[in-house]
Amino acid sequence: DLGSFIGTSKAMREVFGLIEEVATRDVSVMITGESGTGKELVAASIHRLSHRSEKPFVALNAAAIPETLMESELFGHERGAFTGAVALRQGCFEQANGGTLFLDEIAEMPLSLQPKLLRVLADGRVRRLGGTREFEFDVRVVAATNQHPETAIEKGTLREDLFYRLNVVPISLPALRDREEDIPLLAQHFIHDFNRKHRMEIAGITDGATEMLRAYS
Repeated sequence: DLGSFIGTSKAMREVFGLIEEVATRDVSVMITGESGTGKELVAASIHRLSHRSEKPFVALNAAAIPETLMESELFGHERGAFTGAVALRQGCFEQANGGTLFLDEIAEMPLSLQPKLLRVLADGRVRRLGGTREFEFDVRVVAATNQHPETAIEKGTLREDLFYRLNVVPISLPALRDREEDIPLLAQHFIHDFNRKHRMEIAGITDGATEMLRAYS
């Protein structure tokens, strides 16, 4: 039920417990952790274990979209709303209606958009760019960042009120160096995956190789 997560360490068992607990509670979640720790996997697992699992799971990476396009991606636009808007486009809230919206790297979202996002979250209604009509939506929001939120707030890149709106239930993911006992399991998984993809039969990982992987972690 937890998808691609691998690990039996205490740190990961705590994460698994939080995922299973929060999945049944229809509240916003803030996931923190370094890049590569599996923040989107957590969001997808929460969605899959929730009553929203039959509805869409929509992911938006705030760090990967140009600032000029971010508002349209979030809220959608009407045809002719701006140069190049040749057709109507639903935003993420409409696309995810009934399901889960994952806002990755929320601390990278342009500061000018954060109060607009906060208002949409508070009102439960969204208006497309260039439109006059508001649409109600029913979306569970899961946000994530690889920064320390408190540091981002101090730097002025993340609004404190938006953070508290999203941080109803926090989940912090451990780095691999903090769960070294999971390295052999991960290595075996990658070997199995490699064998399956390339139709090869590489043997399991040795104790020496495990120690080398721990050193690199």
